[in-house]
Amino acid sequence: MNKSKYIKGISNAKYGYFFSLPFIIAFLIFSLYPTFYTAFIGFTDCQGAGNTDWHILDEPLANFKSVLSNGTFLESIKTTVIIWVMNFIPQICLAMLLTAWFTARRIAVKGQGLFKVIFYMPNIITAATIALLFHALFSYPIGPVNDLLVSFGLRDTAYNFFVQKWGSKIIVAFIQFWTWYGYTMIILISGVLGISPDIYEAADIDGANGVQTFFRITLPNIKTILLYTLVTSLIGGLNMFDIPYLYLNGGPDKATNTTNVFIYKQAFTGKNFYNRAACASMVMFVIICVCSAFVFYIMRDKDAEELKKIKKQEKKAAKRLGARQWQ
Repeated sequence: MNKSKYIKGISNAKYGYFFSLPFIIAFLIFSLYPTFYTAFIGFTDCQGAGNTDWHILDEPLANFKSVLSNGTFLESIKTTVIIWVMNFIPQICLAMLLTAWFTARRIAVKGQGLFKVIFYMPNIITAATIALLFHALFSYPIGPVNDLLVSFGLRDTAYNFFVQKWGSKIIVAFIQFWTWYGYTMIILISGVLGISPDIYEAADIDGANGVQTFFRITLPNIKTILLYTLVTSLIGGLNMFDIPYLYLNGGPDKATNTTNVFIYKQAFTGKNFYNRAACASMVMFVIICVCSAFVFYIMRDKDAEELKKIKKQEKKAAKRLGARQWQ
C-alpha cells in the first residue's frame, strides 16, 4: 500500500474534488446556466430587462425563423467570416515565421525575451484603447495616416477611411491581426519547445537544413497546438465584438457589423428584443460548434485512426479464432 496516498486510513483523493468545486460552481452559475437561460428566452416574447410579463410563444420557433430570415443578420455572418479570414491568415503566417526564427537551432537570436514582450504587448492593451488609437490614426481630414499618404504623394487629398466599406473592414482585420499575432506566436513557441531535442539532433546528423527541419519535423509535431490555435481563433473570430463596435459602431453602412454587434443592438437598443438576440446567439453557438467539429475532423490524426482500426480488426479476428477453437 502506498502510504503517501493515505493518512490514518483517509484517502487524499477527495481533496481533489474539494479544490475543483470553485471552478465547477463558477462554471454552473456563470456559464452553463446563462447558456440554457439564453436558449430558453429564444422561445419566448421577452423584451427588455424590466419586462417580467413574458411567456413562451404559441409558435416556439417563430423567433428563430425571424432571425434566420433577417437579411442584416445573414449579412453580419458573412462580414464576420470575411474579417476573421482576413486577420487569421496573416496572423498564423507571421506567428509561424516568428516561431521558426525564435526556435531555430542554428540562429542565436539576441534579446529574445524583449522581442517576445514587444510582440505580445498589443494583446494586453484594452480593446477600448486600441479602438481610440486607430480611430485617431485614421482620422479624417487630418490624421497621421492621411498626413503620410499626402506627404509621400500617394494621394492628392485625404482619404476618408470611415466611409469606405472595405477600408473599414481592412482596418478592423488589421487591428485583430496586430492584437493577436503575438499571442499565437507564444502558443506555437511553447509547442515547439515541447518537442524532444533528440529528433532535431537526428535530423542534423542526417543533414537536414532549417526549412526541411521546420516542415518535416516541427510542423507535424505541433499539429495539436495548431488545432488548438485554429479552434480558439475560430471561436474568438466568430464572437468578434469589441473592436468593430468601439471603432465604428458596426459602420460604415454595416460594413463592420459583426454578428455580436448585431446581437448587442437587438438586445440593448430600440425595443430591446432579448428574444431575437437570444435566438441569434444560439444560432451562432450552433455554427461555432459545427465549424469546430469540422476543423477537428479535418485535422484529425489519420495514422492514429488507422492504427485503431487495425487493432480493432485484430481483436475481432482473435475473438473469432478463439470461438472456433472452443467449437
